[in-house]
Amino acid sequence: MNIQQKEYIIQRHDLSEDHSLRPWSAADEYLLRSFKELEKKPNHLSIYNDRFGFLGCQLHSFNPTIILTHKSQEKAVESNLKVNNIDLPNFTDPLSSLEDKMDFALIKIPKSLGLFQLFLEQITRNSTDDITVTCAFMTRHFSPMMLEIAQEYFEVVEQSKALKKARLLVLSKKKKIKKRELITSLNYKNQEYKQYLGVFSGEHIDYATQFFLDHIEIEKTDHKILDLASGNGIIGNEISKQHSDAEVHLMDDFCLAVSSAKINVQGKNTHHHFNDELSIFENDTFDLIVTNPPFHFEYEINIQIPLELFRGCYRCLKVGGNLQVVASQHLNYKVHLERLFSSVLIVTEDKKFVIYKCVK
Repeated sequence: MNIQQKEYIIQRHDLSEDHSLRPWSAADEYLLRSFKELEKKPNHLSIYNDRFGFLGCQLHSFNPTIILTHKSQEKAVESNLKVNNIDLPNFTDPLSSLEDKMDFALIKIPKSLGLFQLFLEQITRNSTDDITVTCAFMTRHFSPMMLEIAQEYFEVVEQSKALKKARLLVLSKKKKIKKRELITSLNYKNQEYKQYLGVFSGEHIDYATQFFLDHIEIEKTDHKILDLASGNGIIGNEISKQHSDAEVHLMDDFCLAVSSAKINVQGKNTHHHFNDELSIFENDTFDLIVTNPPFHFEYEINIQIPLELFRGCYRCLKVGGNLQVVASQHLNYKVHLERLFSSVLIVTEDKKFVIYKCVK
């Protein structure tokens, strides 16, 4: 990417084999262009949903605070900064208070509008009175809810003309409002589960997880168990209730999922991990791994992510241990799993979902 006669190398870091995908979109470009056109540059800039560091690299001279939500995002941004010989900026997460009050923020609006609301909540709590927020989205992803959420926090919400099929929302005149609740509650089998806005399936336990919970097979010999891509922790918690002596590990790429799981799953035998892959674990660690693995990031579908996780699962399982996976029928994971595991069985299936049991 060449901006104002300076060339930056921005690379994807998500294992995608689709070479048509770029590490930035027209929405990112529109955000950058709008910032470059500002007559007066801000003193404290914050950047949200910068997946691969496109904006962080281009705007590094303004010493931005980059709000990170995923471990995979953190690794990608750090890698692209390093490639371009840029010192690491200030990193934080969307739940933390900021040291300096921001006077300008850039947001690429995420697919989860709950996460968008959480971003705006942090911004209004940690900004000057004259804060301006510029948000970008691809026109095909527009939802009237974007405007409704923005209008909860700002008096002025202006929408730009389209440029390369992207648009901007420019928010100004921050409203003085009480702090909003950032956590929602879900119920499953008479137990309440809490999760932060933006965590997957905020209105009910997702159907694949419900299907999985009805059919997970746990043995008394499963002493060390990993709930991979654990979300709000419901699967790990249900396992802990069935097998209280087991050492249960929960891991997720999304910081708000990990924070939610820490609320829902507690105990001396419970361990939480914020990571996107299994290199933190040694070979032959687990007796059982269970997962409802992600195969999309925002609007993109990428099965290379779960396939890499399966390879990590094979390495981390003890001989005789097993991986249990719930998946949508159309993903056809069986052919990939059979390349790794000596035995891949279909535990059960319906029209939408299938559960595999893979023995090492």
